[in-house]
Amino acid sequence: MWSAAGETRVPVLSGRSFRVDSPPENALVTQRLHNELHKVLERFATEAGFDEQNKVGIVFRPGIFGHHKVGRAADIYDVGGVQLDIWKRRWDRARECAASGNSGALDRERRRNLGWRLYKALQNYGRWSQPYGYPIQLFGPWTRSEGPWRFISDFLLRAHRDHIHVAK
Repeated sequence: MWSAAGETRVPVLSGRSFRVDSPPENALVTQRLHNELHKVLERFATEAGFDEQNKVGIVFRPGIFGHHKVGRAADIYDVGGVQLDIWKRRWDRARECAASGNSGALDRERRRNLGWRLYKALQNYGRWSQPYGYPIQLFGPWTRSEGPWRFISDFLLRAHRDHIHVAK
């Protein structure tokens, strides 16, 4: 399949330690974005303890605006069989417990929260687009607290409260 810019679009493919649990047409991206996502998703999955026999599932849904139209963006809605907004609610509860004196709550959640771990892997290991005058193209439920661009509008934050958006 071809993008508007003439680049071939390919589906994000499963890796050794992760599998794509959504239809291929949900993440038709440029080869450059595929390569970047594949690298980061594989590192995330292996660091989280997954392997060839026990792969973590990732669910993409298609976007319709901007970078999505030409295959330069992808949206991740689910990791490990749990929707990202649920992972975020679990994270917020752990932060509240930690603020109330349960010092181990946040440490435990950092180890088991695959949504947060995926966001951090995308932040730490990926090289995402940053058009001139615009923020880096990594948005999701953790954007305000984790970055890399924390000054996100309320509108943009609401639009990404249930998924992670990346663009290359």
